[in-house]
Amino acid sequence: MEIQAIKQRFGIIGNSPLLIRTIDIARQVAPTDLTVLITGESGTGKEVFPQIIHQLSARKHGPYIAVNCGAIPEGTIDSELFGHEKGSFTGALEARKGYFEEVNGGTIFLDEVAELPLSTQVRLLRILESGEFLKVGSSKVLKTDVRVVAATNVNVEGAIRKGKFREDLYYRLSNVPIIIPPLRERKEDIVLLFRKFAADFAEKYRMPVLEMTEEARLMIENYRWPGNVRQLKNITEQISIIERNRKISPENLRRYLPESSFSELPVLYQGETRDASFTERDLLYKVLFDMKKDIHDLKKIVGDILEGDKNHVHLAESNSHFLNLDDEQQVSIRKPEPPVALQKEYNQDFEEPIQDSEIVEESLSLRKKEIDLIRKALEKYNGKRKHAARELGISERTLYRKIKEYEID
Repeated sequence: MEIQAIKQRFGIIGNSPLLIRTIDIARQVAPTDLTVLITGESGTGKEVFPQIIHQLSARKHGPYIAVNCGAIPEGTIDSELFGHEKGSFTGALEARKGYFEEVNGGTIFLDEVAELPLSTQVRLLRILESGEFLKVGSSKVLKTDVRVVAATNVNVEGAIRKGKFREDLYYRLSNVPIIIPPLRERKEDIVLLFRKFAADFAEKYRMPVLEMTEEARLMIENYRWPGNVRQLKNITEQISIIERNRKISPENLRRYLPESSFSELPVLYQGETRDASFTERDLLYKVLFDMKKDIHDLKKIVGDILEGDKNHVHLAESNSHFLNLDDEQQVSIRKPEPPVALQKEYNQDFEEPIQDSEIVEESLSLRKKEIDLIRKALEKYNGKRKHAARELGISERTLYRKIKEYEID
């Protein structure tokens, strides 16, 4: 079956290359009996793909069942999946078949499979490897012929590291992995989905169809959609019911979209695909502006020191290495330069052009400054070198050497 026919049959909206690729993988794996693991964020529509796989397989005339593993209590999950014998536990008044026995010859979809308890994971692994299972409270081995399609929005590899999911089960489930792309990676599909949902709700509630301004269209395309297609559908329904003005503007949209999920630059987001040059460019802008601010602050501090500003005497206390500079050492403060290819472009965004360098000659002034600071400290403590050294942030031995070197009385 062609991709377009599959989209129409299962109500899939979108022309994103990532979505088309995902549908194509499901189509190719369907005729086989391979186990499939579907991963993707919540709200991306993972539940559609097991149906595609089942309907395009040789098992299409067999039973199909979808089981939400996270919605079944841990104490009854084994009974639900594998069945139980009469009297096997309190309340087991009669024997019961489990899903794997009922769906023999068909397909079972285990949604949120990462929520299964470890003991149940062992039972599931046995079915996948041999088709054998035991009912709860029974010692009789039963066999079943069921194709398993599993799905989860959990980072399975992280769950394995935490000991919450069996590694051997993960590799057994993911014979063929299918990754559903999030809506933010399908920007070209967002407006199509909005229009489809708006038309459906207009028909359902018997009201005019929503329309969007160009600015509103750009806004929903740049929104992150953490809830993916499910969130887009819910918000479209809210707007359809509440807004009287059927021409939606950015101001209307902001009432329904959380501000924290708007795209702001520069931004780094794990798993998100962005234009690399665009991200690098904005990060460079931010780094350069931060450097410019730091350089201005540093220039002011050095200038105050050289002018003998009394307010910076205590600066020497937290920077004891200041007094350990060699007499002929110079301090050079150089502004960072952007890459040559970007220098002309970035320079125009600064209030001041980026200069090559600025060198402060201070071999003589530092010597004089040291002598003044030492004398002031000695005067303050009546010549007591121990207290003067502590005030200056240096050792008493270093102070003695300085006094002797500078011939301070």
